[in-house]
Amino acid sequence: MNNCWDVQSADSLTHGQGGDALGIVNMVNYTLTKYNGDASRVYVMGASSGAMMTNVMAGSYPDVFEAGAAFSGVAHACFAGAASATPASPNQTCAQGLQHTPQQWANFVYNSYPGYTGRRTRIMIVHGLADTLVRPQCAIEALKQWSTVLDVTLTKNITGVPSAAYTQEIYGDGTKLQGIFGAGVGHFAPVNEPEILKFFGITS
Repeated sequence: MNNCWDVQSADSLTHGQGGDALGIVNMVNYTLTKYNGDASRVYVMGASSGAMMTNVMAGSYPDVFEAGAAFSGVAHACFAGAASATPASPNQTCAQGLQHTPQQWANFVYNSYPGYTGRRTRIMIVHGLADTLVRPQCAIEALKQWSTVLDVTLTKNITGVPSAAYTQEIYGDGTKLQGIFGAGVGHFAPVNEPEILKFFGITS
């Protein structure tokens, strides 16, 4: 349970510097080279600590990942400077719903890759409203961050997507950013593969 990704170090939170984030990117690049993969169709997803890393990858390596899906995570750099990002970490301020302004959150992303002007990773944020380990406010903060970075605003809510307990938030036309919140859903919101593949653009 406590063997979590490094989403808090300056290395992971800085493009090309190191940490678990660069380790993942190195594996991606190796795979692309070895199997002649399409570098324009690389995606990232995860739950809990994996969702936290998904946000880190989108923030630190937007040049690598076309899109991501984060289930029960936190905003990019939310745990910055903490000793660790595990449930046993002495500082749980981030997981309890640390709040910043949208611009402050966006600045964490910009500072992770100074001078970057290319396309940004599209992202889906999914969270259970009954999550007591990583509070639902964490998803709200992540959506504040990415809506600013991706320059899209909330346009509509759709109830019943992907199922009756959920409400889907559409930002812009929904191709760059979506939020999905589940009523009565705790930590580890169930992964819905069809919705992810549709958002990624792999299926229609």
